[in-house]
Amino acid sequence: MPLKVTILGSASAKPTVNRHPSAQIVNANEQYFLVDAGEGVQQQMFRNGINPLKLRAVFISHLHGDHVYGLFPLLSTLGLYGRQTPLMVYAPHPFGEILECHRRYFDQHVPYEVIWHEVDTTKHELLFESRSLEVWSIPLRHSLPAAGYLFREKAPELNVDKFKIERYGLSIAQIVAAKRGEDIALESGEVLPNASLTYLPYEPASYAYCSDTNYSARIAEIVRGVTTLYHEATYADSEKAVAKERGHATAAQAAKTALKAEAKELLIGHFSSRYKDPTILLDEARQIFPATQIAEEGKTFEIR
Repeated sequence: MPLKVTILGSASAKPTVNRHPSAQIVNANEQYFLVDAGEGVQQQMFRNGINPLKLRAVFISHLHGDHVYGLFPLLSTLGLYGRQTPLMVYAPHPFGEILECHRRYFDQHVPYEVIWHEVDTTKHELLFESRSLEVWSIPLRHSLPAAGYLFREKAPELNVDKFKIERYGLSIAQIVAAKRGEDIALESGEVLPNASLTYLPYEPASYAYCSDTNYSARIAEIVRGVTTLYHEATYADSEKAVAKERGHATAAQAAKTALKAEAKELLIGHFSSRYKDPTILLDEARQIFPATQIAEEGKTFEIR
C-alpha cells in the first residue's frame, strides 16, 4: 500500500481565516503519525475523519508555537478518550521540560504514558523503525534547532514468478530461499540468478517533511530520490532576503531543492499570511520544478 499524507495545516505563524498552522498525518499501512501539531490540530483531525486514538507517534520539527501549541490539548483529549497505549513524541530539546510542565499542571492522571525521544537536530539518523517503515531525522537550517523527517517504506518481500516455479519445478524450500534473495541451484547443476526468478511487488515509497528551513543543499543530498518532498515555501523569491533572515525558504528555493534531490513530486506549504492566494508561489515553483502541488488543507496525497 502507498504512503498517504493528509494535510491538516499549511500556514506559517500568523493566523489566517482559511489556513491552519503546520500539521500533517502520515498513514503508513494504517500506522498513523502526526507530523507537527499547530494550534487546532485535534479539530482538524476530527474534520478529516482521523481518529486520534490511532496515533502511533508524533514528530515535532521544532519548538516554535505554530508547530507545537496544538499538541498539549490533544494529549489531554487522548486521556479523556481513555487511551492506554503509550504515545511516543520525537522532538528537539528542551521539549521534555515543556512536557513535564504541562503534565504537572494539566495531565497528572492521564491513563497512558507519553514517551519523549530527544531529536538531535544536527544529525541524520534513524529514529523509528517498524516491520514496514523507517523514520529518519533531517537537519534543517532555521532560527532555532529544527529537524525534518524522512519516512521510508522498507522494501517488500520478493515475489517469485509463478511461471518460473512451474517451469523449473521449484520446491517450497527453493521458493522460500528465492524470496530471501538467494540464487537457486537446480539438480542439473544449473544455478538460477535470483533476479531471473523474482520481482518486487511494488517500489517502496518515501516522504520527506522539511519545515521550517533556509535553502540547504544538504537536505537535497539526504533525501535524494525521494518520492515526494514537502518543503516550506513561506515567501515568494522577491522576499528571499527576508526569508534568509527569518530562517525560511522561498517557493523557488523549495523547487531547487526538489530538483537537486531528484524528487518525483514537490508539495509546498507553510505560506506567509501575506499571500491570500498561494498560486503566485505555486507558479514560481513550477517554473523550476513542474511537478509541484500546493499542500492543500484537507487533501490526502498518495505517495507512490
